[in-house]
Amino acid sequence: MADFGIGIPDDIARLSLGQEYDPPPPPPPDIKTEGILAVDITEKFAQAVQTLAPGDLVKDGFFTLFESVAALEIMDPKMDSGCVKSADDLEELYDVSRPLLPEEVLGVIDQLLCHEMAWHLGYPLSQTLFTSVYAEALLMPTPITVGEARFVRNAPNDSSSRSSMLEILRAYCLGLLKACGYVNERIRSEHYYEEEDFVTNTYNRTLLAEIQPQAVQQAIQEARSLLATLGEEVSDEIREALDRRLQLRSLFLDATQCPQHMREPDVARKPWLEALQLLPSIKSSHSLGRPVDEAFSAKLQRKLASTMPPRPIVKLEFDDAFGHLLRLFKDGAQLIDVLHYSDSQSLQTFVSTFQAKKPQPLVYVRTLLQTFLFNEMEVLGSMSIRQIMDDDFATVSMPASPQLDRANDEIEFPQDPRFVMAEQMELFRQRAAQPFLDVLRTFCQNRCRVRRTLCHIIRDWENLQADAEEIDQIIQVKVKERPMRQSTGMGIPMETYSLPLSSWTYLYKMRLMEWIVQLGFELEVYQPDELAGMYWYLNYLAKWRVQHTERIKSFVIRRAEESRAASQHPNPAVDRQLERSLAFIRLMLLDSAVTWELSDALSCLYTVLTRLKLVKVPPRPYSNDELRYDLRMRPFAAIGLPTLPSFDEFTQGTSQPEVTTPEILEYAEKALAGAKKGFEVLSKFTPEDSFSVGSHDRWVGSKKNALKACIATGIAISALQKAVKREQETGELKIKAEVPTPDKSYHDWWIVPRIIPT
Repeated sequence: MADFGIGIPDDIARLSLGQEYDPPPPPPPDIKTEGILAVDITEKFAQAVQTLAPGDLVKDGFFTLFESVAALEIMDPKMDSGCVKSADDLEELYDVSRPLLPEEVLGVIDQLLCHEMAWHLGYPLSQTLFTSVYAEALLMPTPITVGEARFVRNAPNDSSSRSSMLEILRAYCLGLLKACGYVNERIRSEHYYEEEDFVTNTYNRTLLAEIQPQAVQQAIQEARSLLATLGEEVSDEIREALDRRLQLRSLFLDATQCPQHMREPDVARKPWLEALQLLPSIKSSHSLGRPVDEAFSAKLQRKLASTMPPRPIVKLEFDDAFGHLLRLFKDGAQLIDVLHYSDSQSLQTFVSTFQAKKPQPLVYVRTLLQTFLFNEMEVLGSMSIRQIMDDDFATVSMPASPQLDRANDEIEFPQDPRFVMAEQMELFRQRAAQPFLDVLRTFCQNRCRVRRTLCHIIRDWENLQADAEEIDQIIQVKVKERPMRQSTGMGIPMETYSLPLSSWTYLYKMRLMEWIVQLGFELEVYQPDELAGMYWYLNYLAKWRVQHTERIKSFVIRRAEESRAASQHPNPAVDRQLERSLAFIRLMLLDSAVTWELSDALSCLYTVLTRLKLVKVPPRPYSNDELRYDLRMRPFAAIGLPTLPSFDEFTQGTSQPEVTTPEILEYAEKALAGAKKGFEVLSKFTPEDSFSVGSHDRWVGSKKNALKACIATGIAISALQKAVKREQETGELKIKAEVPTPDKSYHDWWIVPRIIPT
């Protein structure tokens, strides 16, 4: 029999037999060193440092920037979140179960209201609501039901052990935190700029996400019922003040859910209006409360999921907070008007004028508007993007056009022109949808971001125009469009085609370019000595828009004539489309004309001020006129049409060296007269004629402010004419010019200098 143990090491053989075996101990270490010795390397280090040139750095490959910054943070109270002077500074010792007086509950509620509005203004929750010990007690540990959301967990359920005032405060806090949760989610779901507009970080708190709003509403109603049963321990004034605040919480919670009622605008508006009626009584009863400052502590920030050390609590005065709250509900109520759709241009007017309000609506209202516009790929909750775009096409350049006939979608024969029209129109809609919607979404941002974003999306419109021209030519060939003969300046007739999609795109592109320049005035992008040049460029763009609108008008008129001649029985729907398109063209012509004339007058006015050295030129050691021109024109450098004027053309047009000062002022006076008449006509337009249904008051207000700017410009021109005439006689001007900031001007886009005698 073979011996399978032969040749196997003894260790393995013993293991296979189940014998215990202890390995031999390791040999003792052979220590030949003297251990750790300290060596003075100061002299060697100093010598090594001297070999380094200024700016050189010696760094270990594993010692990263994070470690180096962390080393600086350690034990720095401003940077190290764990650095506290004593253990007592780590925890907040406030007792949330201690009884509160009615006036103290009222004071805490008003303090919470101030913190809530500070959060709406852009401060983080860690410095506002999360500094409240009552909010912290409700949120941690995370409650699953409304019954668990109590200041003291696992407390006896008998009502005798609960303070009535604490129950009222608890109900208010529940409504507050739940509404804040909805606000936070709404903002996060839309386009905004983190830490620039708003801070959505909840620091691992859920803001009662697990609790249904109906349960919170029930808790608020129970608290109101409890408040009504309290006897003489609560005065009638404080009882009413607390009840109003509980009502406000209930209504605001309803208002945050208004997107559910987009198809019922009256239902969506109801909580906003009812809350507005409560606000005066809330403000008048503020003096009845007694603040409890110890109920708010920055120490609570150490419990949050954040690497930042505690920051000071943001304290907003009640009057300021109430002003923001009032504005929030006013803007919210006005916002519902957008749900009453009239036409695409009125929708754009509503969005642009609503966001241009001063002060601008809070970020929550702006994101709520985005929800109404873009939620689930539906506009205003009931219209497809195609409906909005086709409506806009029909208004601007394609009234009653066969290209917009939905019956074309049913054609399946590829050789049929209607099949080609349907195919190409759908292709264009797909390419144009994003730039078109981006215009609306852009106006929902803060004003600085509006201009910055427009500078980016204008390139998309430039690319879209190339696509539009190609599609127009394909359709033009298939439908065998008849050209229009127009005489040139030399009397030679020239054939032109309508190119409706390209015309639509080009008009939008020019309007975007004008908005970029005009927002530059509003945001004080330009220095006073640059205003003459930028108003000249605005005048240049407005001229192009007038010419292009005239071209669109000629084809719309031809379409109207063809419609009347083709049928003995007029089609009311076609007539309405043609009338609406002509009304829009009239508005565009008048708007571009007044922009042309007023910008021309202001450019001349600032040119004269520059000649007379009444506008100070700041020192620019690292800049010159050409570099500044390149900077101002950079957003338009990639645009093919309208062509960008060269620096020489820009300088020549702005300075007008061959024209005398009195002649410039006389020309400005004539241009101003035309602008004034135009604004007077515009201010009398109806909501339908001005395409401002739902926002007519704001639109008319803007035109009237522009009219005031015209009057102020006329006064400035007259004062300059007298001063120039006096200078010719006496050699002295005896005037000075002040360029106001946009907030002190009649209109943000029309900065009129003030001429002051000296």
